[in-house]
Amino acid sequence: MSGAAMLATRLQSGTNRLARCWEVVRKDGVRLGFTDHDLDLTFDGLTFEAASGLDAGALERSTGLSVDNAQALGALRSDRVSESDILIGRYDGAAVRQWLVDWSEPAARIQLFEGTLGELRARGGAFEAELRGLAEALNQPLGRAYLKTCDRDLGDAKCGIDLDDPAYSVTGEVEETADRLKVVFSPSDIYDDGWFAGGALTWQSGANAGLGALVRADVVWEERRELTLWVEARGGIAVGDTFRLVAGCDKYVATCRDKFANVLNFRGFPHMPGEDWVTSYPRSGEMHDGQAVYWDERRDD
Repeated sequence: MSGAAMLATRLQSGTNRLARCWEVVRKDGVRLGFTDHDLDLTFDGLTFEAASGLDAGALERSTGLSVDNAQALGALRSDRVSESDILIGRYDGAAVRQWLVDWSEPAARIQLFEGTLGELRARGGAFEAELRGLAEALNQPLGRAYLKTCDRDLGDAKCGIDLDDPAYSVTGEVEETADRLKVVFSPSDIYDDGWFAGGALTWQSGANAGLGALVRADVVWEERRELTLWVEARGGIAVGDTFRLVAGCDKYVATCRDKFANVLNFRGFPHMPGEDWVTSYPRSGEMHDGQAVYWDERRDD
């Protein structure tokens, strides 16, 4: 007999032995279990902690492709859910499942919700989380875009670049930092100025371990490199923190050709005409390739 059938049979008895359980799986693989019952419950290889301070509001369900949603409220506890982990983003996009369980026999249960954590807010010793249903993924755009730039991510299957190649990635250690945006380190190899601008940095140790950041600028000075991140490292940056750094790609065909020698796998449309080609008319001696042209170059002799 399935868990749902077992639960239905017990509900027909008229005795209420129901509890709700939540499983949260972070992107770094950490699994957490919570229940509103007064004793711990265990199933699916996970212990759901009792009196964990988590409570979820009513789940709004709808037919069709509308998004199911709910909210969860909880207390911040340093050994379970800490404010620092929320602030640095460890729970962003975490997977969530919710069950209705007969606490006397946890095998009798039915899954009520499956989705991800949306916006999280922490304040005053508590947190509030938005739960987004599986239909949320249907709101994301799919398919290719008709652009001059490439629509692939550097190193994915269609790009084909090997990011384990030392020419395109390096591991480093923070030697100096002025704030949460600056990283100074000395790579073992020599790279051109700006080689990592637009690239991705993944923290391997420190308060931000497992999290990523995008690189805004990469400057060589005094045989060292200074990286500027687009967004502050929310956990702070400390001397000795280690990271992996991947070269930047601005997704233009010239970069694909000259920097990565990968133009055969370029997935953009570099020769598509621009808006000026659509609105202008042919004139002798002019190029209509979509690029901006200054007025003094257009005037008659």
